Amino acid sequence: MANEHAGPAPELRVLKPDEWDALYAHLIRAFGGPPEAEEERELWNSLTEFDRFLGAWDGEECVGSAGAFRFRLTVPGGASVPAAGVTMVGVAATHRRRGVLTSLMRRQLDDVRSWGEPLAVLTASEPAIYGRFGYGAATFQRDAEIDTVRAGLSVPPGTDDVRLRYAAPGDVLDACEAVYAQLVPRRPGMLARGPGWERLGVLDPESERGGASPLQCVVAERDGGTVGYARFRVKPSWGPGGPDGEVALSALQALDPAAEAALWRFLFDIDLTSTLVARGRPVDESWQYLVSDIRRCRPRMRDALYVRLVDVGAALRARTYQAPVDVVFEVDDVFCPWNTGRWRLTGDAKGASCVRTKDAADLTLSVRELGAAYLGGVSLTALAAAGRVRELRGGALAEASLAFGSGPAPWLPHGF
Repeated sequence: MANEHAGPAPELRVLKPDEWDALYAHLIRAFGGPPEAEEERELWNSLTEFDRFLGAWDGEECVGSAGAFRFRLTVPGGASVPAAGVTMVGVAATHRRRGVLTSLMRRQLDDVRSWGEPLAVLTASEPAIYGRFGYGAATFQRDAEIDTVRAGLSVPPGTDDVRLRYAAPGDVLDACEAVYAQLVPRRPGMLARGPGWERLGVLDPESERGGASPLQCVVAERDGGTVGYARFRVKPSWGPGGPDGEVALSALQALDPAAEAALWRFLFDIDLTSTLVARGRPVDESWQYLVSDIRRCRPRMRDALYVRLVDVGAALRARTYQAPVDVVFEVDDVFCPWNTGRWRLTGDAKGASCVRTKDAADLTLSVRELGAAYLGGVSLTALAAAGRVRELRGGALAEASLAFGSGPAPWLPHGF
C-alpha cells in the first residue's frame, strides 16, 4: 500500500565527511542496536570512502544509506577481482514503501559499473530483500558448538612439531596478517584486506564479550616463522559437576594441515572448558574430519556472502573453470538490463572468454542464479532442480555445472 503522507522523495547524494555521524546514527537506529563502542565507530569512519557512500536525506535528516567498500575478491582459479563490498544499507522506518531502497540500489549499481568493478557483494541482514536486485547466495558457513569432552581429535603427522605460544593480539598483528595474505588466493570468496582492515579482527570492546575474557591470541610457529594463529575468548562457568567453561573462537588461520590441527587441538584442550563455539567457518574445514564424533559438534550451515554480477562478461572472464566449458547462457537481468541477453562462455583451467552472441541458448537463468553459482559453492544442477535454471541443449547443464565448481568451498572470512 502506498504511503499517503509520503511527501517529496528524499534527496540522494554522495556522502560528505561532515555528514558521516548523521548517517551512522541513522544506521544504528535502523538496525535497532545500541550505540557501538567508540573504537568501533572510529574504525568504520576511518574505513569509509566517502565518494563511494550514498545518503538519502529528508531535509536535514538522513533517512537512507548505502555504501560500497573497495575490495578485491578471490574467484575460482585464484585471481583477485575488483568487487564493491556493499555495506551500511538501511532505510528509516518512517520512510518505508517510498522507493528509497530501490533508488539507492539503482544509483549504487550504476556507480559500481562506472567504476569498472564487475562484481558487487554483500552480507544480508534479511536475505529476502536483495534477490530482487540480482544478488544470489554464493557462500555458506559452518557454525558449531563442540562438546570437547566427548569429541576428540585425531591429528596428522607433524602436529607435534608446531610450537604454540600466547601473544597479545595487537603485538602479533603483522605476522597474523602475513599468514592471512598467503591464504587469500587459495580459496574463493576471501577478501584481500587493504590498510586498516587488519584492525577489524582485534577489536575488543567490553560490550561485545558477553561475560567472556578479553580477546586472546595463540600463534603457531615452525622454524622461527609464523604458520598460523587463533583468536578466541574464554567464558568461565562452574556447574554441579565442576568447571564447564566455553571457548568462543573468533578467528583461526593456518598455512598447512599440521599447523591447523595444532591450533584446533589447543582450543579443544583449554583447561576448565567443555564447549568450543565456532561460528562462520568454512563448510569444508578440516576439523570436521579430525573429530571422533561429528554429532557431538552440532554443526549448522547458514548463508554468508551474496554475489551480484554487475558486468556478466567481465565477471565470467575473470575466473577459470575446473573443466572445459563451451555454453551459451540466456541471462535475464531486469534491474541491470545491460546484462540481459545471450553470452557465450568458453573456458578451462587456464582462462576464459565470455562475449555476446546471437547463437541459440543452451541454458537460461537470471543474473541472481549466475551470482549464486559464480564462486563454485552452489551448483547449477541444484539450481536447475529448483527450477531456477533451464536446460535447452542436452548435456549443457552437466557441462556447465562441473566447470563452475570449486575444489575448496568458497568462504567469506569476515563481515563488512
